[in-house]
Amino acid sequence: MTISKLLFSAAAFVLLAAPAFAADSASSALKTSTINGQNVITDASGMTLYVYDNDKPGVSNCYDKCAKAWPPAYAPAGTTGSGDYSTIKRKDDSDLQWAYKGMPLYLWIKDKKPGDVTGDGVGNVWHTAVQQ
Repeated sequence: MTISKLLFSAAAFVLLAAPAFAADSASSALKTSTINGQNVITDASGMTLYVYDNDKPGVSNCYDKCAKAWPPAYAPAGTTGSGDYSTIKRKDDSDLQWAYKGMPLYLWIKDKKPGDVTGDGVGNVWHTAVQQ
């Protein structure tokens, strides 16, 4: 096999494998949308994500009844994220959850369509996740 054929084959492999690598990045499951003039972090469907004041970086404190109202933004198994986006392991070891700058991300059960931010300020402990 000549070097040019070998290089071509290697380049073709990288191009074909690129979507698999992209699936491991935050951009495949999270995005930002401009809502009320802010860069709000959303899931892939455009639903607003939130942070919880009672969490700590890398640790979710929202389980049971809380998690029914504020479903965790689950990340696919094997996802690692990149940059400010990462994943945390939930304490029940059930799933990975997306985090922004270490803070776990959640949906709000009362948001019905992309762009809704009805969870912002709930209980003075829930806030829209804003990319900074």
